[in-house]
Amino acid sequence: MSSFVYILGSTGTGGPRTYVGWTTDIDARLKTHNSGKGAKSTRGRRWTLLYAERYDNRGEAMSREWHLKRDRKLRKALLELV
Repeated sequence: MSSFVYILGSTGTGGPRTYVGWTTDIDARLKTHNSGKGAKSTRGRRWTLLYAERYDNRGEAMSREWHLKRDRKLRKALLELV
């Protein structure tokens, strides 16, 4: 089953933020984040999908997620698109 790594962006109260995660269904996961039932750090904000990559398995996606979470330069550049 395909897995995806994604970066979300928000410019809500408290300043601009990004969130990095992985999922098997990007559309459903974005709806969950925007409904307030996603990760605790995403609640209370309106999120936009900024970036996504597709992988053949969960392990590859989780590994890439780890690297993207540490790539602040990329996340900041993507946030400027919001």
